[in-house]
Amino acid sequence: MTQPAQPNPPPQPDPRSRPEPQARPSSQPAEAARLGELLRTPGYLKTLMFCGVVGIPVSLAAFWFLAGLQALERLMWVSLPHAAGFDSPPWWWPLPLLLVSGICVGLIVTRFPGGGGHVPASGLHPGGTGPAALPGVLLAAVFSLPLGATLGPEAPLIALGGGLAVALRHLTGTPETPMSAALLTAAGSAAAIAAIFGNPLIAAVLLMEVAGVGGPQLFAVMLPALLSSGIGSLVFTGFGRWTGLPTGDLKLKPGVEFPRLDVGDVVWTVLMAVVISGAVHLIQHGGRSAARRVAGRPLLVTVLCALGAGVCAAAYALGTGLDPADVASSGQNTIGRLVGDPHAWGAGALVAVLLCKGAAFSLCLGSLRGGPIFPSLFLGAAAGVLCSPLPGLGVGAGLAAGMAAATVSAMRLPVSTVVLVVLVLGSTTMMPVAILSTVVAFVTAELLPPGPPIPPVGRSCRPAH
Repeated sequence: MTQPAQPNPPPQPDPRSRPEPQARPSSQPAEAARLGELLRTPGYLKTLMFCGVVGIPVSLAAFWFLAGLQALERLMWVSLPHAAGFDSPPWWWPLPLLLVSGICVGLIVTRFPGGGGHVPASGLHPGGTGPAALPGVLLAAVFSLPLGATLGPEAPLIALGGGLAVALRHLTGTPETPMSAALLTAAGSAAAIAAIFGNPLIAAVLLMEVAGVGGPQLFAVMLPALLSSGIGSLVFTGFGRWTGLPTGDLKLKPGVEFPRLDVGDVVWTVLMAVVISGAVHLIQHGGRSAARRVAGRPLLVTVLCALGAGVCAAAYALGTGLDPADVASSGQNTIGRLVGDPHAWGAGALVAVLLCKGAAFSLCLGSLRGGPIFPSLFLGAAAGVLCSPLPGLGVGAGLAAGMAAATVSAMRLPVSTVVLVVLVLGSTTMMPVAILSTVVAFVTAELLPPGPPIPPVGRSCRPAH
């Protein structure tokens, strides 16, 4: 009996002729397609158009808010001393002003929704303050900044812009979604913060970093790129006797030329960044400790901290014979005098202002309301001028290194810090120093142990989502 024929087995492919495995398709086309779909979404386009429109009332509100703060500050520190028969504020002048500030802010923290805004020691936060919390935020800023708080106006401005944008959305009936809320608060905050810096670029970069776009991975990728670009730029700007390579740029000639960088500039920049970062960490640690005590007894501790900041300003004026407003202010106006004529400040005055303003800054961070940018800029500039006589450093590199190290240690926003320092100096010549100092100080600050957590203060106010 014959066996049925077996089917022939399928031919095996020659291993030598196997096709190469296909590469996985890149995610870039998919991401581009998703972006295109997002841009075609009617809800996104409506929100985008509303963000452009909302920038007009927010910018006007931010302008008049800042104008009001400046008018009040001039009244408290110029007009009233003159009316009392003083050419300048006497040494004791900050004491009654900051006592009133502490009482008023303490009452706002305990009785107003939102507690007058977030505690400055916790850092900058993106917009999103609910409209119900805005009165407390604005009043706390009015009773803090013009009366001598060693803080800046950027945090109240961010809250003002975000809160107004959310309030206007409610008035117009714009659909409420998590994406629209995030876009509106970011747009409103950016429009408001641009009023103080006078530059939309720094406002956009600052809000992008404050909002935490990309999370920790963004900083992990950004720091090496930032450091490499700063070191690589020395090839074009020159280093020591190396004159650099000429290249086309869009840089305008500044009125004052900075000298060429040298080895001493780079070496001292690294050392300054580490020391300044550690000093700012101590200031923030003190502010967080004060904030924890404020949470337990808001009114009493707020008054004591504000009065302590006034004592620091009075001690500075008594010891140096200079204006107590050098300490009892954000430093926004004083830094112009310091950078404009750094040699007018003696070493003793610089040491005194660093110690007294640093202590007042720490106390105000935990008690009053405002932001950390301008005080940290001033402290960094003062430290840079104090260190400028070091062999091989110079005033220009000292200013760039000091301001960058202090600001990034206070804000933890490296790209915003570099842009801000370059904007303040009005020249890109010192950008490599600013980048190097920023990266070193940022890494140092992140490696230092975190301070104590800050408990919530005041009446809760649920932010709008």
